[in-house]
Amino acid sequence: MADKPSVLFVCVHNAGRSQMAAAWLTHLAGDRVEVRSAGSAPGDRVNPAAVEAMAEAGIDISEEIPKMLTVDAVRESDVCVTMGCGDACPVFPGKRYLDWELEDPAGQGIDAVRHIRDAIRTRVESLIAEITEIDEIDEKREA
Repeated sequence: MADKPSVLFVCVHNAGRSQMAAAWLTHLAGDRVEVRSAGSAPGDRVNPAAVEAMAEAGIDISEEIPKMLTVDAVRESDVCVTMGCGDACPVFPGKRYLDWELEDPAGQGIDAVRHIRDAIRTRVESLIAEITEIDEIDEKREA
């Protein structure tokens, strides 16, 4: 891994799950991890229910804009986490790929989105533990 691990979160519209995951990782890991998110068919805006659910947790994603998934984004990431986008994500050797099965918040009310938000936080917390542990092991090998 590079100086710090990089993670790319991908969902279809980059308007809900991947935006919440990126926000959680940024919030919980700070500058220890480089964070990206993208979508295979980006929406026009971030899902308002996702914005509201994250605001309840003290995280503002209201200014985020859905972005198109690019080959470069995958190439530049150490870990690529997909969430319901199927085979849209290109595969490169040496990358770690995770597929998180999470309900799509599109068209759902705030109660359902809160559940998705909390499930994402739990997974992000586990991911932080894994990638920072790997990064520490790599640093020890280089020493």
